[in-house]
Amino acid sequence: MVREMDEILRQPIAEPANSCKSEDNSVSFLDQVISPLYEVVAAEAANNDNGRAPHSSWRNYDDFNEYFWSLHCFELSWPWRKSSSFFQKPKLRSKNMLASGRSQRRGKTSFVEHRTFLHLYHSFHRLWIFLVMMFQGLTIIAFNNQRLNAKTLREILSLGPTFVVMKFFESVLDILMMYGAYSTTRHVAISRIFLRFLWFSIASVFLCLLYVKALQEENKPNADSVTFRVYVIVIGIYAGFQFFISFLMRIPACHRLTNQCDRWPLIRFVKWMRQERHYVGRGMYERTTDFIKYMVFWLVILSAKFSFAYFLQIKPLVEPTKIIVTMSPITYSWHDLVSKNNHNALAIASLWAPVVCIYLLDIYVFYTIISAVWGFLLGARDRLGEIRSLEALHKLFEQFPGAFVDTLHVPIPNRNRHSSTQDLEKNKVDSARFAPFWDEIIKNLRDEDYITNLEMELLVMPKNSGNLPLVQWPLFLLASKVFLAKDIAIETRESQDELWERISRDDYMKYAVQECYYLIKLILTNILDDVGQMWVQRIYEDISLSIDKKNIHVDFVLDKLPLVITRVTALMGILKGVETPELEKGAVKAIQDLYDVVQHDVLAINMREHYETWNILSKARTEGRLFTNLKWPQDAELRSHVKRLHSLLTIKDSASNIPRNLEARRRLEFFTNSLFMEMPVPKPVREMMSFSVFTPYYSETVIYSVSELQKKNEDGISILFYLQKIYPDEWKNFLARINRHENTQDSELLNSPNDTLELRFWASYRGQTLARTVRGMMYYRKALMLQTYLERTTSEDLEAAVSSTDATNTRGFELSPEARAQADLKFTYVVTCQIYGKQKEEQKPEAADIALLMQRNEALRVAFIDVIETPKDGRSHTEFYSKLVKADISGKDKEIYSIKLPGNPKLGEGKPENQNHAIIFTRGNAVQTIDMNQDNYFEEALKMRNLLEEFQLDHGIRPPTILGVREHVFTGSVSSLASFMSNQEGSFVTLGQRVLANPLKVRMHYGHPDVFDRVFHITRGGISKASRVINISEDIYAGFNSTLRQGNITHHEYIQVGKGRDVGLNQIALFEGKVAGGNGEQVLSRDVYRLGQLFDFFRMMSFYFTTVGFYFCTMLTVLTVYVFLYGKAYLALSGVGEAIEVRAHLMKNTALTAALNTQFLFQIGIFTAVPMVLGFILELGFFRAVVSFVTMQFQLCSVFFTFSLGTRTHYFGRTILHGGARYQATGRGFVVRHIKFSENYRLYSRSHFVKGFEVALLLVVYLAYGYNRGALSYILLTISSWFMALSWLFAPYLFNPSGFEWQKVVEDFRDWTNWLLYRGGIGVKGEESWEAWWDEELAHIRTFGGRLAETILSLRFFIFQYGIVYKLHVQGTNTSLTVYGLSWVVLLGLIILFKVFTFSQKISVNFQLLLRFIQGLSFLVAVAGVVVAVVLTDLSISDIFACILAFVPTGWGILSIASAWKPYVKKLGLWKSIRSLARLFDAGMGMLIFIPVAFFSWFPFVSTFQTRLMFNQAFSRGLEISLILAGNNPNTGL
Repeated sequence: MVREMDEILRQPIAEPANSCKSEDNSVSFLDQVISPLYEVVAAEAANNDNGRAPHSSWRNYDDFNEYFWSLHCFELSWPWRKSSSFFQKPKLRSKNMLASGRSQRRGKTSFVEHRTFLHLYHSFHRLWIFLVMMFQGLTIIAFNNQRLNAKTLREILSLGPTFVVMKFFESVLDILMMYGAYSTTRHVAISRIFLRFLWFSIASVFLCLLYVKALQEENKPNADSVTFRVYVIVIGIYAGFQFFISFLMRIPACHRLTNQCDRWPLIRFVKWMRQERHYVGRGMYERTTDFIKYMVFWLVILSAKFSFAYFLQIKPLVEPTKIIVTMSPITYSWHDLVSKNNHNALAIASLWAPVVCIYLLDIYVFYTIISAVWGFLLGARDRLGEIRSLEALHKLFEQFPGAFVDTLHVPIPNRNRHSSTQDLEKNKVDSARFAPFWDEIIKNLRDEDYITNLEMELLVMPKNSGNLPLVQWPLFLLASKVFLAKDIAIETRESQDELWERISRDDYMKYAVQECYYLIKLILTNILDDVGQMWVQRIYEDISLSIDKKNIHVDFVLDKLPLVITRVTALMGILKGVETPELEKGAVKAIQDLYDVVQHDVLAINMREHYETWNILSKARTEGRLFTNLKWPQDAELRSHVKRLHSLLTIKDSASNIPRNLEARRRLEFFTNSLFMEMPVPKPVREMMSFSVFTPYYSETVIYSVSELQKKNEDGISILFYLQKIYPDEWKNFLARINRHENTQDSELLNSPNDTLELRFWASYRGQTLARTVRGMMYYRKALMLQTYLERTTSEDLEAAVSSTDATNTRGFELSPEARAQADLKFTYVVTCQIYGKQKEEQKPEAADIALLMQRNEALRVAFIDVIETPKDGRSHTEFYSKLVKADISGKDKEIYSIKLPGNPKLGEGKPENQNHAIIFTRGNAVQTIDMNQDNYFEEALKMRNLLEEFQLDHGIRPPTILGVREHVFTGSVSSLASFMSNQEGSFVTLGQRVLANPLKVRMHYGHPDVFDRVFHITRGGISKASRVINISEDIYAGFNSTLRQGNITHHEYIQVGKGRDVGLNQIALFEGKVAGGNGEQVLSRDVYRLGQLFDFFRMMSFYFTTVGFYFCTMLTVLTVYVFLYGKAYLALSGVGEAIEVRAHLMKNTALTAALNTQFLFQIGIFTAVPMVLGFILELGFFRAVVSFVTMQFQLCSVFFTFSLGTRTHYFGRTILHGGARYQATGRGFVVRHIKFSENYRLYSRSHFVKGFEVALLLVVYLAYGYNRGALSYILLTISSWFMALSWLFAPYLFNPSGFEWQKVVEDFRDWTNWLLYRGGIGVKGEESWEAWWDEELAHIRTFGGRLAETILSLRFFIFQYGIVYKLHVQGTNTSLTVYGLSWVVLLGLIILFKVFTFSQKISVNFQLLLRFIQGLSFLVAVAGVVVAVVLTDLSISDIFACILAFVPTGWGILSIASAWKPYVKKLGLWKSIRSLARLFDAGMGMLIFIPVAFFSWFPFVSTFQTRLMFNQAFSRGLEISLILAGNNPNTGL
């Protein structure tokens, strides 16, 4: 290619490249170069069976990309050699998965994503080796009673064989995991795998034999320990070598040294054996100081973890273990098969297993706590949360102008060289620069309807551009201060100093007095003639003289101040109006009244000193000509002073609670707080980095239509009515903004087209719509325009300089051609609407709404895929184009770019391709990725150029490639569930990511709104990976990719972007299921493998516990409950537990208690809540944090967190075992509706209900047969497990609006029974029929490995029957296998009886009478048999219930195994029977859940309590949720 390019450049005339010529001499780079690549990628994607095929059976994007990392790519030649195996297309996969053989295809490239949990060990083997070896070492020390003697040392040296055996296991996994890629992987890489396998095979065998031999020698009397010495030397050399190599390769400071040694073959070989060199992942080390920081962080965690493990887990179990091992043979209550002559191994296993599980997961608990504390300290250092109330905002307001100019304004020359005498001037200049930005922020808050017109008037700041010798502050700071000062003046009888000292205690009172003093003088001087001015001058000179003499309280009658204030107020009230003869007369009269009051009532000075002046004034007043030549204020600035003085003298109410709207308060508090945080110095707009904002959109709501706003749900509630109740103050502000009365009916608004459009936008700006996102992002342009407009005076370009009076005049800045041009040069907004072309063609309302947004926002660009049908060779041919459009002057779409694509770009998940096809349309150095459910704020947009300067700052050994940005979740106020979700999400996107970036250096890209180095990422694979299923969480792969390619990801919290989240339990569960499934797929991915291998040990742990490790620890938390309960069930059913308890009283041990308590606290989300609570304390203050946390507990947040635990566990585990992860459209609606019982059952049956019943069953078995010393000990031991079981079973109904309302419960039962009994058919969906749903639930089990895994897991259900039948009274002490065999005979009889009663009605049509006779007879015989057995044998009533306890799990086990092997069961003709059994089980489970719900629905107070529980925040804001849920809609206009 290069040679061809060089040859073309040598030619005097440019010629088309030969490689791009086709057989008919047409030239097309697309057809000849791109299309062949696309066709083979598309063929492989088409072969993935819509994401259901194993990843190992088809090549994904990574496989194609990585082919070009090796020299193999030169085999493709140039032009392409299309006969190469690289271009070999696979045969389409057969629909019959069982019958399809292996098709001829090219293998994977360098990595295979096999679906197995072993990836966790393969990717993070260093962590597992470390944990196992530490556990082994601590256990050895504990069993030797902490004595470090020769025996202990010999046993500790067994860590050597442990290490090499685990490394051998890793090398075996290397070989197994590469299966499927051997034919295409570099021979050098394959050689390395087998060399490592050979080395660790030999090392493990040699070291194990040597150690065993050494131990044998030690046990012989008078033996010479030569072998042991050799072993110690070998271990010492090997460990020293390993440590030395680790030190050189993993310690950052040593990297340069090892890189210099690469020229030596031996060093190169050793490094290559230890770590394969990939194209990516080289040089993944950090600065030494950063390394030390995160090393210390982890050393603290590991110290706490191992101290806890040793003293509270391992050590307390030593003595019980020793006693159990040496215990004499135990008589088992069942037929023992495995426990004879093995020192009660199963009993020991049941004792140690929960502790081992906790040992593996508690490191995450310690990480959570330590990281929360560290994040709290980091946030405090960064000054987060210093302004957390209106009181703090008021108190610190006078510092804001200086802080603003220091942080958000471009640097001003010589600004800090003022002397102390010029401080006032400096403050005034700063205030003049700050005021226009502050006023624009306030104006935008009004435009968004968060504040009223009055609040806007109080909040705006004067320009401070006049000649007043002080800074004019906003009225909300000075309101009512004049009246307070007046009262103080009247009350004070002492000296002037005391009076001024009392006034000066409140700075803003002092400022209000001073401003009134100077404003009165300024206004009177400007409106009065010469004589009047003489009076004003005389009065003010006398006041100044009196102040100097400290005689103000003597020379002036301060008791008469109210009279002066009323006269001045009257005058200003008149001067505010437009000049008329009547008003002019009134103004003259008002000034004369003021003169009289001052002259006769207030002045107590000696007038003889200025007798002539007072004589002139007195004479003019007597003759009636004083003040008659009044100059009405015409100047805009003077008029503003008049209005301001009038407001200062009339506002008597305190403005301490302004603004009242909570969102407006939060935004102002965060913005003003950020002014004191450290951020880069901004450059002028014309010198700043240019950037783009990028939003993917598919078919979500753009703007709510009138019909959508009016449409009522099943409760009779419309979106508009809901919004009016949720945001009552904003609705009133909206009506005021469009000049409507606050009681205006909705129908009146709909009569006006303009008002209708405004109404649609108002509602859309409160939902998670594209309109809200576009409005927010376009604030960037508005901010840039304002900054450009106001920076004219600081520009060095003298020609552009303007006068100082214009410097702060922002009127019309949006119309300034210069400002608009500069903003458009620096900012572009691209919304990539994948199917916009199709929507236009079908005339969908979304297309019209997108076009409307383009018309209203001239800088908005829309990218989309255009599908064009063209005739070719007599047939229709489909062509795909990537297009970019904008709105032209007439409102039509104007095409800017059109790029032909080789085919349909959607080969993967859809969203990644939607982003990748349009990334080329962005411009500038940076691109901010914004999701469709986000928002932005004008005040935050002002900081964007500061943020972009972070790319130029020192953030480590490498420059930043992704700038992480803080998010604020704005959906938290809808319900308690929404607040749980927003608090959980909020703590992660602030405190959590703060720690990930510093000190851990493992922050990834977790979605939007991060800012990417555009050039870095566009040249390194884009911003999201798009392979089907494996890249379901496409966003995080951008972070993986950036880190692997020597990027650096930072996090910044002085700027924030709004984000919406799911608000209903079902939406939250779907979202968490998607994320957990995505993490399950990440476990299998090559990116996680490489990061796990290439990070140093401490950074690898940080990465593991903040990505896939979090989900694995979550799953392990649930497994701990299972391990504990199955261990208890074993001890109870086998009789071992009772025997041990009687003999040794061993079950009361600290380790098990500590393990269970840890598990319980983790399970209910206490440790998850630690970051949340510390985040609250940091940003809300201690008292509000405590109140918030306690409120959450009362709202049952622990139930929610426990339920979420089940969601994450189910989807994470199922994804790794079977796959099936998919993008979940959760819906972003905010109308809280009642969810039907059947809908909840469908969603949670397999993920929560089945597991909840299993845990409950285990607890009942333990209660019935476990030996315990009373109710209290049982409760203490099992309360966490009961809590988990009940949370999983009833949380969906507890958090279901109107879940306990009797009428809805009745309707739900009817709907559920209809769904359960409807048999369905072809084309019937799962929400309509139980049978269709059941088939969908089994669809994920497709592979032989998956079927085998399900079978093995299902075997646990058979332990119940095996144990319980030996506990029946009817069998006495008989422990033979015959008893168990007879139980299966009984079970078979029950199944036959069930089959008789569920015999197919279609077959039985011709002999209904006979069938019913047989059914009746069978029933009577069964009942008679039971009665006879009870009377004639030892069978008791309790035995019958015990049999139910035994047979139910066995039936479920049979059902689970049969479901796993569905194709084969169908061939045997047993599928209909299995399906009937499954329907019975689902009916039974549903009834067990439904009965308590129905019972509590009888009591009306339960429904009231539940509504209060769910909507407490809404109630505290005065919402009418009860009215909404009842559907009592008084708004007849809807």
